[in-house]
Amino acid sequence: MEETINHVFRNRTATYKDRLAVEKKRSGRWDSATWNQYYDRSRAVGLGLAALGVEKGDRVALLSENRLEWLYTDMGTLGIGACLVPIYTTLTADEVAYIVGNAEVKILVVEDLVQAEKALYAADKYPALKTIVAVEAGNLTHSNLISFAELMQSGMDAHRADATMFENKADDVTPDDLATIVYTSGTTGVPKGAMITHKNVMAVILALDRIKPGFANDADQAVPFLPLSHVFERAAGHFYGMYKGITSSYAESVNTVLEDFGEKRPTIILAVPRVCEKVYQKIHMQVEQQPPWRQKVFHWGHSIGTRISTLREEKKPVPVTLKLKYKLAFALIFKKLRQALGGRVRWMTASGAPTARDIILFFNAAGIQVVEGYGMTECFAPATMSNLADYRIGTVGKPLPGVEIKLADDGEILIRGDNVFKGYWKMPEETREAFTEDGFLRTGDIGVFDDAGFLKITDRKKNLIITSSGKNIAPQKIENLFLSDPLFTHFIVIGDRRKFLSALLTINLDQAAFIAEKQGIAFKDPIALLDHPEFIHIIDEHVAERNLHLARFETIKRYRIIKKEFSQETGELTPSLKIKRNVVQEQYADLIDSMYMD
Repeated sequence: MEETINHVFRNRTATYKDRLAVEKKRSGRWDSATWNQYYDRSRAVGLGLAALGVEKGDRVALLSENRLEWLYTDMGTLGIGACLVPIYTTLTADEVAYIVGNAEVKILVVEDLVQAEKALYAADKYPALKTIVAVEAGNLTHSNLISFAELMQSGMDAHRADATMFENKADDVTPDDLATIVYTSGTTGVPKGAMITHKNVMAVILALDRIKPGFANDADQAVPFLPLSHVFERAAGHFYGMYKGITSSYAESVNTVLEDFGEKRPTIILAVPRVCEKVYQKIHMQVEQQPPWRQKVFHWGHSIGTRISTLREEKKPVPVTLKLKYKLAFALIFKKLRQALGGRVRWMTASGAPTARDIILFFNAAGIQVVEGYGMTECFAPATMSNLADYRIGTVGKPLPGVEIKLADDGEILIRGDNVFKGYWKMPEETREAFTEDGFLRTGDIGVFDDAGFLKITDRKKNLIITSSGKNIAPQKIENLFLSDPLFTHFIVIGDRRKFLSALLTINLDQAAFIAEKQGIAFKDPIALLDHPEFIHIIDEHVAERNLHLARFETIKRYRIIKKEFSQETGELTPSLKIKRNVVQEQYADLIDSMYMD
């Protein structure tokens, strides 16, 4: 019986041996590992860490982008019974130092020179950090620093001395032992370390596997591009992919993902809503640049696809004439979308935030089913998931097998099951506050169940807008409506305790330039359009058009344009590309106040 991820790793290696397991594209070339190589290298890392003094329960931190060494470090750390602490490379030196100190990290593995400098800063503040292991650090030398190659060599030497050491340590791990501590982004205060056990990991994997029809099998190919430091990619991609024997070819970067899709032709894609939105917006922007007759063909095909997707969702028969029209629409329109994603994708996720219905219908019409799900760090990612054969767009599916969900009196979603975390590291008070008296996790999300038991997320409890007139408004519904317009890249609804709704928004400059040229508006640089009276009038029209689809109290009365794109580096976006509302509202407080001056 497989009770820990260590058991899964050893068993899949025994099954697949010399078959390709993982690969990563770097500088245009694929570095790869078979299952045997994956296991051997992970074992070398684990035993190398043990030689440095890492014992069962100790914390090893990992500060790196996706690469094969990330995977080796993860599985090697878990294999010796230690606990892995992933850290995002976008964090500052002070933030890294806080996590290292709070988690009492003994060894920190870093990717390169930039991250090594953050690590050395952390070591100066926290002497308990004994060793820094650098995959690539150039000519940097320091008494605390060793190379990843040295670490692996030490582990290989240990294996030669005792060929059963790694397996014995792996077998000593129990389901209740910590596998990882994942720190929240800290957008509302001090980062909290969520303690995830092997039981939590296995509960998610086994629950996903119990959903029928199955999501994956060992013939599937994935091209992951989301960060492994995020629980969604680590749980649903890395660990579940390992459980099912999937081959994972990690993309070189987010910017090369379409090229990598074309080369490796994935059958499944793990994505977040923002990725789906960007693809959808890009396609519509390209259509608007086509001759009128091509635009008419696209919109005709789009409408056919929407009807087909809706009938599939409702499990209704498709009329013969509509089937024939759809075949033509697929050949003219939707086949190109499939080809852009490699031509073999069966399904892709859009988890982490609500996704506009029009976008999901569009992908579904291309034969790429969009799987919506819901979860959080504290329940190791998914707690609900759409079923490939039974789904309702706009919901996040039904609870995973073994997961119990109920709603509090105020609509807050409460979760209980073996997937739910152990608590926050060294934060007993916060841990107590995270649970109800009967052991349910307080999610902070508001939801409702429909008549068939599908869960729909209406908003974050703390994000719910209550206007000065007492209207309760869920901003994400409004934001999704506006984001289906290719002109907008981000849209944040404002209005809590205010007399009306307003918005902060960013503009797609490529789309802006296209519209301006089409309207005969002269400009030297697209950014200048954001101050051009004629173009501002066009933005007004786009806002007014979207307002037509909203109740009067939900409409956007005023807006302000943010002239720079939000990003992780500047602090407005999380690693899963979600807006940090409180950060944005704090940064632009004066701009927000200006909309309510009279």
